[in-house]
Amino acid sequence: MPEVIINGPAGRLEGRYTHGKAQNAPVALLLHPHPQHGGTMNNKVVFTLFQAFTKRGYSALRFNFRGVGRSQGSYDKGEGELADAAAALDWLQTYNPNASLCWIAGVSFGSWIGMQLLMRRPEIDGFVSVSPPANLFDFSFLAPCPSSGLIINGEKDEHVPQAAVTKLVTKLSHQKDIRIDHRVVPGANHFFVNRTDDLAVQVDDYLDRALGNPLTAVAEG
Repeated sequence: MPEVIINGPAGRLEGRYTHGKAQNAPVALLLHPHPQHGGTMNNKVVFTLFQAFTKRGYSALRFNFRGVGRSQGSYDKGEGELADAAAALDWLQTYNPNASLCWIAGVSFGSWIGMQLLMRRPEIDGFVSVSPPANLFDFSFLAPCPSSGLIINGEKDEHVPQAAVTKLVTKLSHQKDIRIDHRVVPGANHFFVNRTDDLAVQVDDYLDRALGNPLTAVAEG
């Protein structure tokens, strides 16, 4: 899993990248939780999502937002982090100019950033939003939401009430031609401690349905 350095708007961004082997392999960008609360690209949920895409042959990139790990700069209340994510997506597309699909996935704060990027980049085909902090950050910019996707949270999330996530899902589900698959993992908290395997099962099932079971195709190929 090669380490990569991306030229971000506030300096160097540290990342990890796996390149898909197939010609025109699809791409996925993974975004980590809040930088000021211990979030890094090595978060277990981020890594679980990373594996979900790489085992399907995706070229996948996870990186540290500014001020995290060896990424330069400092926390910028979401504005700078959105610029970091845009720069990371630019980098991913530069190395995969003919990618067949483009997906974005984020965890907590990273899901908020990812959904903002989704609004700005029409080439993004789908999303996975894990533990979206719908009670802590404003998601009203999703009007309308441009892509279908998965929203998944833990039954025992200690930071985000179930009602806040349900309200967000209901809002997005009312939009024409948009399908939001909402799943709740029993017994899981905000970061799925001791429940990442359960999370992986749900994400795998969703991607199998959304992408036409590519794992079978990869295995047979």
